[in-house]
Amino acid sequence: MADHGHGHDHDHDHHHHDVETLGVGLVTVTSSRTLDDDPAGDAIAAAFETEGHELSTRELVPDDHDRVQATLRNLARRGDVDVVVSTGGTGVTPDDVTVEAAEPLFEKTLPGFGELFRRLSYDEIGTRVVGTRAVAGIVEGTPVFCLPGSENAARLGAEDVVVPEAGHLSGLATRDE
Repeated sequence: MADHGHGHDHDHDHHHHDVETLGVGLVTVTSSRTLDDDPAGDAIAAAFETEGHELSTRELVPDDHDRVQATLRNLARRGDVDVVVSTGGTGVTPDDVTVEAAEPLFEKTLPGFGELFRRLSYDEIGTRVVGTRAVAGIVEGTPVFCLPGSENAARLGAEDVVVPEAGHLSGLATRDE
């Protein structure tokens, strides 16, 4: 980045609400894995930590609509969580319930997240992107991103979409508080 503190940053007025160091709430939705065996969660954690952000909490919840919904809501409300990211449960099998759990919580939806994620994913998996329902929205003033459970998808979404934009969105979402 340019030399901060010297001269004028042209983006300053637009970006002065950005959150510099984010507290991340990470949720892995799975009924088969453990936190010791969570490559998708590890990839998301690494993407944030590489950019200097911190994991405030990391949880693993089963593919259960009410548990997923309560966990996303509770993390979004926490004072030490600036962004919530989940991995898992975004496909089309009967136990994929993350999207149904998350969407009623969204005060605002962020359709561009899913659109961009699928656009980028297309380069890796082609037309199979039609089977991914990755979504994002604002919950309790906090951006919540729901990524697929595959390690590659989680890494792509975190590194190329979520981490670059999370600070800006977090700052904007909480600006009026």
